[in-house]
Amino acid sequence: MQVIKQTKSICPECFKVLDATIYEDNNKVYIKKECPEHGEFQDIYWSDYEQYQRAEQFRYEGDGMANPRTETKLDCPLDCGICPQHKSHTGLAIIDVTNRCKLRCPVCFANAAAAGYVYEPSKKEIQAMLENFRQNKPVPAPALQFSGGEPTIRKDLFELIRMAKELGFEHIEVNTNGLRLAQSVEYCRGLKEAGMSTIYLQFDGLTPDVYEFTRGCDLLDNKMKALENCRKAGIESIVLVVTLIKGVNDHQLGDIIRFAFENFDIIRCVNVQPVSLCGRLPEKERAKMRITIPDFMKLVEEQTDGKIKVSDFYPVPTVVPISKAIGALKDKRYVEFTAHPHCGMATYVFIEDGEMVPITRYGNVEKFIKTMKKVYEEASKGHKKRAKLLLIGVLRHIKFGLLRKYLLPILRTGSYESLGELHRKMLLISSMHFMDPYNFDLERVQQCCIHYGVPDGRIIPFCTMNSIHRSKIEERLGIPINEWQQKHKREVSAVA
Repeated sequence: MQVIKQTKSICPECFKVLDATIYEDNNKVYIKKECPEHGEFQDIYWSDYEQYQRAEQFRYEGDGMANPRTETKLDCPLDCGICPQHKSHTGLAIIDVTNRCKLRCPVCFANAAAAGYVYEPSKKEIQAMLENFRQNKPVPAPALQFSGGEPTIRKDLFELIRMAKELGFEHIEVNTNGLRLAQSVEYCRGLKEAGMSTIYLQFDGLTPDVYEFTRGCDLLDNKMKALENCRKAGIESIVLVVTLIKGVNDHQLGDIIRFAFENFDIIRCVNVQPVSLCGRLPEKERAKMRITIPDFMKLVEEQTDGKIKVSDFYPVPTVVPISKAIGALKDKRYVEFTAHPHCGMATYVFIEDGEMVPITRYGNVEKFIKTMKKVYEEASKGHKKRAKLLLIGVLRHIKFGLLRKYLLPILRTGSYESLGELHRKMLLISSMHFMDPYNFDLERVQQCCIHYGVPDGRIIPFCTMNSIHRSKIEERLGIPINEWQQKHKREVSAVA
């Protein structure tokens, strides 16, 4: 056993903050901790130590938010709001507009049926949360996701999207199971016309048995109908969101990626989320279901016959030098994805003569990023002419062709529109492993750049929201289901 580092974690039963050790054993990385009351817990952290080390090379710590909303009193992760200890600003803002849903998915951590009460902030409360995110310093939150529960249950969703657009959010996603989209092309068209950018579609596999396990019923036809209705409505940006579970749908990753390419006219991304394990589960039971990011990458390589390799994937903060360099040249701060290097890995893939070609075949990622660091260093010192010459020189690390054509406007302008043009030419294949109480690492929490807004003015990192704070917040702000049903008799079916 080789100790990698000491960190902090939580007890999966009482949520007490504990000292934890991250260590390597037999080329796998584990996290272990011991609670005085509930005993010792150990879980897999990353299933490949070599890949763990490779990702670590791309670590970038951010400078947090200049205007945190809470003080450090109880210490991380109990002061979430965002507190001064947090090291990343908001890259993606999330607002749960309801916890109502017509499904009772076994893998879901946010629904009224499981919670026993309905949490549904008012339009006025949502406006205040949106305004709160846009007041973030040094960078107002640029991207937003309306989530739940099932946000399409709300009758005022179009109004909420328009409101967010008016407040300055450039990118607006709707996180949905697709049932409402499958019912109506007009509804899909209404989302687009309101200003929605992307559908974030729950999509666990390509066979009925997968949905019967993950969602409790066969939803495959609904997914296909939702995709077709989006196509008819002119929606050209859909993310397929896969909850990945060992032994359930891990054998379908290659098929899902190929399906995305066959529908490349509307699908922009396959985002894989290894399942978060909640509730009391013995270590052997967790091991049966636990799957980590290196597992995902290896499965993709195997199931695409090596067309997409493990080495094609890079951690989220790899792109930070690009944001910093462009910002320094333009005297402007752009969002910096200073997430922890072990939170997620991703690659982009082009279609070339009907084949999948990863972005790494078009250029040298390491040399490109190294040069962008130099651009930032020179520009931040005030040597902008020298920085611009370096910026032109960075293109020598990119082959002539499609990537260079669409990358150059991004480097010149830093605009959302130019970034969108490039995104429409390639498919993003990514994995984000959201933590649960068993593999919880406070170092990862402090670098999180995906944040929830709540009505009391706090802004809470994704993994602490779902592991610790959600139940308390929604119970305090929600209404017992029976009471809500009496007040909204016509909408009872959306809860039960």
